[in-house]
Amino acid sequence: MDNHARQDEAAATGGRRRESEEVRRQQLIEATIDSLAEIGFNASTLAQIAGRAGVSPGLVAHYFGDKDGLLEATLRFLAARVARGTAMRLAAAASPRERVEAVIEANLAPEEFGKPSSSVWLAFWGQALHSERLRRVQKVYQSRMRSNLRHAVRPLVREDEADRIAIAVAAIIDGLWLRSTLSATGETDSASARAIASAFVDAQIAATPCVAPAGGAAVRRARHFETVNPATGEVLAEIAIDGEAEVEAAVAAARKGQKHWAAMTGAERGRILKRVADILRSRNDELARLETLDTGKPIQETGVVDVLSGADCLDYYAGLAATLAGEHVDLGHAAFGYTRREPLGVVAGIGAWNYPLQIACWKAAPALACGNAMIFKPAELTPLTAVKLMEIMREAGLPEGVFQVVQGFAETGRLLTRHPDIAKVSLTGEVGTGKKVMADASVTLKQVTLELGGKSPLIVFDDADLDDAVSGALLANFYSAGEVCSNGTRVFVQEGVRAAFLEKLVARVEKMVVGDPLDPATQVGALISPPHMEKVLSYIARGRASGARLLTGGYRVIEGGLDRGCFVAPTVFDGCRDDMAIVREEIFGPVMAVLSFEDESEVVARANDTRFGLAAGVFTRDLARAHRVIARLEAGTCWINHYNVTPIELPFGGVKQSGLGRENGKAAVEHYTQLKSVYVNLGPVEAPY
Repeated sequence: MDNHARQDEAAATGGRRRESEEVRRQQLIEATIDSLAEIGFNASTLAQIAGRAGVSPGLVAHYFGDKDGLLEATLRFLAARVARGTAMRLAAAASPRERVEAVIEANLAPEEFGKPSSSVWLAFWGQALHSERLRRVQKVYQSRMRSNLRHAVRPLVREDEADRIAIAVAAIIDGLWLRSTLSATGETDSASARAIASAFVDAQIAATPCVAPAGGAAVRRARHFETVNPATGEVLAEIAIDGEAEVEAAVAAARKGQKHWAAMTGAERGRILKRVADILRSRNDELARLETLDTGKPIQETGVVDVLSGADCLDYYAGLAATLAGEHVDLGHAAFGYTRREPLGVVAGIGAWNYPLQIACWKAAPALACGNAMIFKPAELTPLTAVKLMEIMREAGLPEGVFQVVQGFAETGRLLTRHPDIAKVSLTGEVGTGKKVMADASVTLKQVTLELGGKSPLIVFDDADLDDAVSGALLANFYSAGEVCSNGTRVFVQEGVRAAFLEKLVARVEKMVVGDPLDPATQVGALISPPHMEKVLSYIARGRASGARLLTGGYRVIEGGLDRGCFVAPTVFDGCRDDMAIVREEIFGPVMAVLSFEDESEVVARANDTRFGLAAGVFTRDLARAHRVIARLEAGTCWINHYNVTPIELPFGGVKQSGLGRENGKAAVEHYTQLKSVYVNLGPVEAPY
């Protein structure tokens, strides 16, 4: 064997030895944790711990020196576990408030809050008073937690308040943990402790004036925030933030009102909902203008879609309300059964900022038709038209408390998702938000409907009517400035017609009018906020950098007095690959990625290669192929030779990470009711005793 081979073998042997020693050290640390949890600090000797690990006390001394060395290593292991959990959650946090929540969740996680771990932590904290080595580890652990909290809180409050709040939150975390550990009844579990800490944070932030985020569209000031017109930057209104007290009052009013509402017949509820729809239509122009001011969408859209589609939804469920019923089940001559379809009680709706009024109606109409009460939280970027809807419902005769609006940021929404008296949450939002809602809802086993994001495929076969296909692609990418969750932003065009398709597409895109949303001639309005505009522009830059060919658009529009707003030109990329960020990630702006394909099997496989599954579209004259391809696409809402039309009668929703449940159609009734089964005996009761 030559020298190089001997060196390689020696290195490999040394690596295996170090790996084996690390495994043995880990076993001893875990044995220490078990021992401290079962018999306490004083009874946990080196010999006892060695016996648990199946090694000699001498080996323990070899690795750690003495008992204090072993205990220090164990405490460092526990602190590192919390640090890893914190870092992982912080990396996934999308906002300062979510970063605060990440620290809370890591420190009060079930693995830290459970009886074995918590009793071990308690033993260490008690011994740290007498051990400089343990006190050093404790100081680093606590300093790291305060630093993470301070960094997370700083954007939300004044600089001079950040440290105070961080220390207070850290104390709350330690106090909740200590009380649970010392309580013989286990009065607080991990989930409820996290909820208490989170509510404390919400109260602290809400009561503390803060610095406004630079360029943000919704600006928080103490217990209020401003909503801003994204087309001009002008402040539209100042909105009060609802905290714990307001949410509790809303839930109490909803519970009271729901009993009266549910006692009405379906026909009576339907008549009131019909009046709501009629009032919406009569105020279409007024509400459409308000929606345009709040969202930046063109008046030519809001005037014909946003308000009227909400009215259509209320009309539909007004008619359905009187038909809700269970079924009779024949069980022979001695018995029969029946089912009752009953309301859930108080439900919550959380809206998105792209279709504020429509989404409020899509959630409220089926919920109210089924006899529930709803508390609705609009997105903080678009809070205005939901309030108008609440006023209209009261005017139409809806009982007090049956439809209420609460305002605020994520913390207000969290008060709803975690409230024990709310039976269901329906959210329209991002995938990450949906996961958080599911986690909160799981604590009380709430039902959830989630309508989340998408990166949907639109497939154009070579026999398609290209003019229709281009029309579909425009609707699928540039309506509402591309801020539509179901948009078909991955446009797959069969290679034989790609050049002709692109020629027609670019010619029509370059004629689109970007301008003042209140101008009836405007076809593309403003994006929702400066930060969102910057996100869209950053994706355009990434598309260029990754090698996609920019055919048109790709820039911020500032001419014609639009420099104060958030306007981006409709953008088309060709020559895209499936691995590009502009193809794989949801941009939520006017950015189309065109991809070429050769045959049916190829395009179906590529279309399905995504974590999303909200929507899909197919353009072809071959209807047999259309139905065959649609059947193979992994999407909840599909179109053949059209795109983004959503009649109320047809259920809407996604699969995979695009959501759970359905909105609209009769399917929504299933999500706002529960079945009660009743057995009716007609004869004597036979018993064997």
